[in-house]
Amino acid sequence: MSEHSQENRIRLLIVDELGLFRASLAHFLASEPGVEVTGHCGTLTDALEMLSASAPDVVLSDFEVNAEHGTDFISAARQAGYQGRFLIVTGSPDVRKSAIALKAGASGIFLKSQPPERLVRAVQAIADGGTWLDPSIIQLLVERLIDRYPPFVEADGERLGKHLPQRERDVLLGIVAGLSSKQIGDNLGISESSVKNVLQHLFAMCGVRTRAQLVRVALAGSFGSVDHLTSLRVAEEGQAMREHEMPAR
Repeated sequence: MSEHSQENRIRLLIVDELGLFRASLAHFLASEPGVEVTGHCGTLTDALEMLSASAPDVVLSDFEVNAEHGTDFISAARQAGYQGRFLIVTGSPDVRKSAIALKAGASGIFLKSQPPERLVRAVQAIADGGTWLDPSIIQLLVERLIDRYPPFVEADGERLGKHLPQRERDVLLGIVAGLSSKQIGDNLGISESSVKNVLQHLFAMCGVRTRAQLVRVALAGSFGSVDHLTSLRVAEEGQAMREHEMPAR
C-alpha cells in the first residue's frame, strides 16, 4: 500500500459479530503499512458510537451486522452523519444481500475465503474512491439479470414498459460483468463503436452518465427501483479476475 504513507493512513473500523475473526483481522490489517485500525466491535450500536468517535475512512462489516434488529447499518450510519465508505466482508456470496448492500451504498463485496493480501488491495481500492466486487458476486448478479431481466427506471422514476432488445441486453450484461467496450464487441461480433453507441443509448434511457451508475440501476432493478444513484468505479485488477475499472465513457 505504498500510495498511503504513515502520515496519510487509511483509517479502518471492523464490525463483525465473530469476535475472534474481527480481532484477528484487526491485528493483520494494523500490521500493514499505511493502515490504522481505529477499532473493532460486534454490534450496530457500538459501531455507530465508534463511527462518531473516530470517523474511519472505510468500514468493514458483514451482512449480519447490517440486518441487526431489522436496521440497515449503512443507512443508520449515513443518518448519523458518517461520510466514509463501506466494504462488506462476508462468508457467503449471497446475491440478494449483495444487491441490497450495493443499493444501500456499499462500495464493495469481499469474501472471507479470499487471501488476506487480497483484502488489503480491496481496502486500498475503496479508500481511493473505487469499488470491489468479488468475481463470484459478479457472476451471480449476471445470472440474476439473465434469469430475471430487470425493469429499467427512467430519470423521472417511471418504469420502462418493455424489455430491452437483445443487442442492448447483451451489452448490458457485458458491462455488469466488467468487460470493456472492445471485449464486449469481440464477444458479440460487433465493432467497439457499435458497443459505445448502445452504451450511450442505455445511458440516455436510464438517465445516467457513467457505467457505474448504469450497473447500479441494473442490479437494483432486480429488487426494486433505485432511490439514489451513486457513482461507482470497479477497481481494475486484471481481466483474468474480471475486476475492471468502470470509467465514465
